[in-house]
Amino acid sequence: MLRVKKTISKLKRVRIRINLRKRKEKVIPPAPSIPIPRGYKTVDRTALYEPFAHAVIVQNPSTGEFKYILDELQLDPFERGIYDRILEILLAEIRSPKGEVKDPRAFFDTEAKKIIEKYRISLGWLADVSWSKILYHAERDLVGFGQIDALMRDPNIEDISCDGVSKPVFVWHRKFESIETNLVFRDDEELDNLMVKLVHMAGKHVSSAFPIVDASLPGKHRLAVCYRREITPFGTTFTIRKFREDPYSIIDLINLGTLSEDVAAYFWVGLENRASIMLLGGTAAGKTTALNALACLIKPGSKILTIEETAELNLPHENWVSLISRRSYGLGENQSGEVSLFDLVKASLRHRPDYLIVGEVRGSEAYVLFQALATGHGGMCTMHAESLDSVVKRLTQKPMDIAPAYIPLMNVVAIIQRVHLKKRGEMKAYRRVTSVEEIVDYEDYNKTFEWKPAEDIFSSSLIGSTLFSKLSKNLGVSQQDLLEEMERRKNVLSWMQRRGIRSYHDVARIIMEYYSRPNEFYKRKVEPVVSAEYS
Repeated sequence: MLRVKKTISKLKRVRIRINLRKRKEKVIPPAPSIPIPRGYKTVDRTALYEPFAHAVIVQNPSTGEFKYILDELQLDPFERGIYDRILEILLAEIRSPKGEVKDPRAFFDTEAKKIIEKYRISLGWLADVSWSKILYHAERDLVGFGQIDALMRDPNIEDISCDGVSKPVFVWHRKFESIETNLVFRDDEELDNLMVKLVHMAGKHVSSAFPIVDASLPGKHRLAVCYRREITPFGTTFTIRKFREDPYSIIDLINLGTLSEDVAAYFWVGLENRASIMLLGGTAAGKTTALNALACLIKPGSKILTIEETAELNLPHENWVSLISRRSYGLGENQSGEVSLFDLVKASLRHRPDYLIVGEVRGSEAYVLFQALATGHGGMCTMHAESLDSVVKRLTQKPMDIAPAYIPLMNVVAIIQRVHLKKRGEMKAYRRVTSVEEIVDYEDYNKTFEWKPAEDIFSSSLIGSTLFSKLSKNLGVSQQDLLEEMERRKNVLSWMQRRGIRSYHDVARIIMEYYSRPNEFYKRKVEPVVSAEYS
């Protein structure tokens, strides 16, 4: 919602100039683009918002170092003066919309153009190109993300981080990984003001008394802030993990090589029958991305509850409830008003979920999650860890304090890692499910899939699968029947991959169609393709 922040009284002091129609129009050239550093060559260029903002990736040939150059049209001193005055007018004139606005930028653009047209003559003569630049900067600063708005528009950026004042902003680029940008916040006030704006956009509060904030920005981007120099000697720091509007589907993960069709089909069979799955990995290994993609394989119509500290999951299911924890702003031991993950997991059991998904398990909420698994609910979660042994040790110690007898309730554990592979003569970072293990008993595990880094392939060993043995007894079918069904679903996934079906909405639609009439769907669409391939 846009709010009126200042009165319109200042407009009375604006001088109305006359006879401007007689003045010949002058062409004011746009502000010069940011120069490429000397010795660097351009390797990539992306239009972020034509014609105002572009991203240029440059490389130093001698060192191989990459840099991210944000090439954004800037206001010249005269345009800056007009901009400061029009900003006051916009804040005074734009009224809060009566109802909810789906696209604040479109609403602002429409209203701002009307107001600028109304006052442009009285504010002084400017060419149309200058007014376009002023409108761009006004939209960026009022309803956008301020100085980092252009970075937020770049679809290739996953993370944006700032380490303090006078330090360059860094981004994690999907192709070039962690690279330095030319964006620098020169003083504390500039950086602090931006953070206050972003935190307020997220509906949270930040101050010297409460300097740590973890929040979700509009668009579900995750924001982490350490405010001012209370706890960071270099000034305010922040990290934004960008949220994909079109999340990775299971087909995307197969295309990227994160997992194979066999691994995906194995999870699909397990998730249909309420198998509990835990995803392990380090920071930025892709745990949440994989969790979201796998959750889309859950049978449509199942009641799913997701529990997170900040909203990151995005499921296509209709019967889905998203619960977000709330921190307390009390001082000392007074934590009134706090709603923790433990509270949410405990409360979620009253909603009779078929699947309970916890974004990340770190504390006492793990105990309640395992209690839910013991009563027959399906469960999924992630944890920061590098191996199954280390996870079991953490689970059986405080604050989680899970009894060893409860450990097998977590049926399958998958480890995801960010690895470096050399492809086409270039070393790059990739995400891989390095192993999938079933928990037979406490400290007794059965590895079903393993990633071979030398060939970048997945090997499988489903003979003696504990999960399939359990499902065989519960469903009254043989393990061979389960393996054949897994092969069919592998073919369905391969069929989607070949046809270019990758959007998570489209993948969810195909999965729903397969669940509703599996034999008809397979024989009519998938089997002819498989038969033609083997003939």
